[in-house]
Amino acid sequence: MARGTAVPLNRTERIAAFVLGAIAAITVVDLIVLLVGRGAGANVSQGVWPVIAVLPAIGIPLLLVALVVFIVLMGLRSRRLAAGDARR
Repeated sequence: MARGTAVPLNRTERIAAFVLGAIAAITVVDLIVLLVGRGAGANVSQGVWPVIAVLPAIGIPLLLVALVVFIVLMGLRSRRLAAGDARR
């Protein structure tokens, strides 16, 4: 393979990237909704607000774990390509 040639992501890397993006999007939207709700004076101790308040505490660590997994997958692929193993 020529140097500088882009290598497409394999299926596992695409799934990891999608999970990473989905967790990030849900967490950011949840944080925005929580901030707007608190700013509007909503009682965040009743209804669905406790669930909305807890989601970032779950989403951010999951996001970090998914990011580490994605980086490891990319490193493994790079190592395999450098070694000449064309396994996909």
